[in-house]
Amino acid sequence: MPHLLKQFLTFAAVGLCGTAIQYVLLWFGVEHLGMKAAIASGVGYALGSVANYLLNYFFTFKAQHGQKSHREAAAKYYTITGIGWGINTGLMALLVGQLHIHYWPAQIVTTGIGLIWNFAGSRWWAFRHPSASEQASSAK
Repeated sequence: MPHLLKQFLTFAAVGLCGTAIQYVLLWFGVEHLGMKAAIASGVGYALGSVANYLLNYFFTFKAQHGQKSHREAAAKYYTITGIGWGINTGLMALLVGQLHIHYWPAQIVTTGIGLIWNFAGSRWWAFRHPSASEQASSAK
């Protein structure tokens, strides 16, 4: 299996933890607390991102984090997930609040878009291992 595909599948599997947190908070917030779906989803996304960061740092991108401190990786990761949070919350507000789509199908679509965004940002920026030429130039 090509490395990129294996890494994507690992990322998606790890993401199930954060997604479960988000979906439980979405359901609980909407059904039991009367929250708007976009708010409940946004809270769940933020809390799920903490679990996902740790799992991705140690499992998905383990070969790449050897030269990245938690400070650098977390700062970049949370920049990516912060933008992802905006995409998630904005799409939920649009799909549920404006287009009146039920919150579950809206969240499933939003999750798919977020998966692509978060993987690309994590792989190619937040947890990216510097190339040999980048390492050499930073050592100068």
